[in-house]
Amino acid sequence: MLLLVGLGNPGPKYENHRHNVGFMAVDGIVRRHSFQPWRARFHALVAEGLLDGHKVLAMKPTTFVNESGQAVGEAMRWYKLGPADALVIHDELDLAPDKVRVRLGGGFAGHNGLKSIAAHIGPDFHRLRVGIGHPGDKDKVHGHVLSDFAKADLALLEKTIDAIAEAAPMLASPDEHDNFMTRVALLTKPQRPKPPRPDSADGESEGQPENGV
Repeated sequence: MLLLVGLGNPGPKYENHRHNVGFMAVDGIVRRHSFQPWRARFHALVAEGLLDGHKVLAMKPTTFVNESGQAVGEAMRWYKLGPADALVIHDELDLAPDKVRVRLGGGFAGHNGLKSIAAHIGPDFHRLRVGIGHPGDKDKVHGHVLSDFAKADLALLEKTIDAIAEAAPMLASPDEHDNFMTRVALLTKPQRPKPPRPDSADGESEGQPENGV
């Protein structure tokens, strides 16, 4: 079983915050792949489903982000899972809003949700980092993370969440994580404008009379 955890803060006050992009991504996956309805368990909302034939338990902890490890630890003990069976989706300041990265283990970069999970299960779990961009000044980071996405970023955010949901079956197999990142990058790549239609072979535009008459 894969424990697929989205990080965020509960309640409508926080639902559009950059810090809640983990919740947004998990919601997108659950909708796209027709998981069972959300239900309350393990100090979280959980929904069961399948990705590429693998059983998945999607989770949104109902503690605040800083205590996410409580829910993750309870679920892992119940299902007798190891750290490598968990994949945590979270916001990442050091990535642009249309970028994602998947890795096993690593540091926490000041993310208290990751620290909490590591305190309960150890650091060797998979992380899907979803870019939210950096405000450019470390003194502005707190306000940046705990504020809504800018209107200019919403279309890009929606495209990224849709891409994550479409490529999500690859998350069920660690061997496919590189392919997942490639697929998301292709889906979020800006479309190039189509070139103008070429003129007709005689050098005159179609439908234009010769010599202007």
